Amino acid sequence: MTDTTVPTAYVRTEMLPPRAAPMQRKGALGWLRENLFSNWFNTVLTVLGIAIIWWFVSHFWPWFAHSVWSAGSLRECREIIAATWGEGASGACFAVIRERWHQYLFGFYPRAEYWRPVMTIGLMFIALAPVLFSVSATIRRRVLAGGGLLTMILMAICGVPLWSAMLMLALFGVALLLAEYAPGRLLWFTVFYPVLGVWLLWGGSLWSPMMVLAGLAAGFVVARLLAKRAPGLAPFAAIITIAIWWAFISQPLADALAGVLPLSLLHVTSREFGGFLLAIVIGVSGITMSLPLGIVLALARRSDMPLIKTFAVMFIEFIRGVPLISLLFVASTLLNYFMPPGTNFDIILRVIIMVTIFAAAYMAEVIRGGLAALPKGQYEAADSLGLDYWQAQRLIILPQALKISIPGIVGTFIGMFKDTTLVGLIGLYEPLKGISDFVRADFNWKGIYWEPFVFVGVIFFVICFSMSRYSMYLERRLSRENR
Repeated sequence: MTDTTVPTAYVRTEMLPPRAAPMQRKGALGWLRENLFSNWFNTVLTVLGIAIIWWFVSHFWPWFAHSVWSAGSLRECREIIAATWGEGASGACFAVIRERWHQYLFGFYPRAEYWRPVMTIGLMFIALAPVLFSVSATIRRRVLAGGGLLTMILMAICGVPLWSAMLMLALFGVALLLAEYAPGRLLWFTVFYPVLGVWLLWGGSLWSPMMVLAGLAAGFVVARLLAKRAPGLAPFAAIITIAIWWAFISQPLADALAGVLPLSLLHVTSREFGGFLLAIVIGVSGITMSLPLGIVLALARRSDMPLIKTFAVMFIEFIRGVPLISLLFVASTLLNYFMPPGTNFDIILRVIIMVTIFAAAYMAEVIRGGLAALPKGQYEAADSLGLDYWQAQRLIILPQALKISIPGIVGTFIGMFKDTTLVGLIGLYEPLKGISDFVRADFNWKGIYWEPFVFVGVIFFVICFSMSRYSMYLERRLSRENR
């Protein structure tokens, strides 16, 4: 007779004690084995890399270790190095940075007015925080706190008036409170910041930049009023309204308001700008305006309307085929020949326009790549929902295309910011060459060479690396694949 009983399964009633990992798989030794010496090829590369790093450190470390930070001339620097480290010793003379740091940062801006560019840079952190970090309150607080600390340090170094430091501290305090409890309110400051920044940097009457903003507001109101009645005419009516306001109403109204309530600062000409102040003004302005212009050009190049598409293709290909320095020479010399006699077209404004259209042409191709990467089903989904062209672009197409294009967009921004050093070829004192040549013109610092390049290069690296890290943060925040 067959036994039909089911055998009892073996079930462990107690866990075995954990065993230690192999020695070659844990700790520093395991990390080195896995990442640097996993096979013979990686071992060769590791040894070669260590040799190259050792050569650089051994070659340049004495130059940094023997550096002098307090001296009145290059000759005095060399005497101090020889007396301290012996004849024939080499060392950096960073005393030139200590003596001329203000020119590398602000150019020839009046020293009594240093509080204005420092305050403008500090307010830029407040204006950017609600835009760049709209989701994370923690990062927003860190950015505002870090920006406030940096601004206070710059104000202390520059010796600004006490009232300006107290005002800046109070503004950062208010910004931190708004960022915590009402972050949307900070966006209103972001809207007004360009006007405030222009007024603080160039001075003059406050009412002139306010009238520029008022013209934009008038165009926006006209566009909203005509959006439902005549949507096709709304953009053109807004542009005409802005042009009429700026041409015929802005200046008389600004003069009238200035007579009633004079709000003005000491006027500073654009030729007095220099150093990193000039680079930041051109870079931030170009970044801010090139992105929307690049989006418009990318959409125009993909348009079904032959005239618009042809114009966009011609514009983009022409700008991309011309070196930036040639556009800067046009801005510096030829542009005035096409203006009415007696027109005073600011040199920095001309440079900003040329840098913006140059960056926008490259931006358009980056964004066009993002648009081309979207599957056709996204466009069909927008059509199935009954969305018109602009609604589909705003709600479905552009958010996905811009997310795909983030690395290319930020790369274009970084390249454009570094290209601001080219303005030195048209007579502006940018930090890399213009200010350095001016410093070398002083007999005390004649012959100084590498130290200014190191100082300027470090600051450029910090700014560009920060933009790169923000790009990585934005990619992680917008990633939806693993959620």
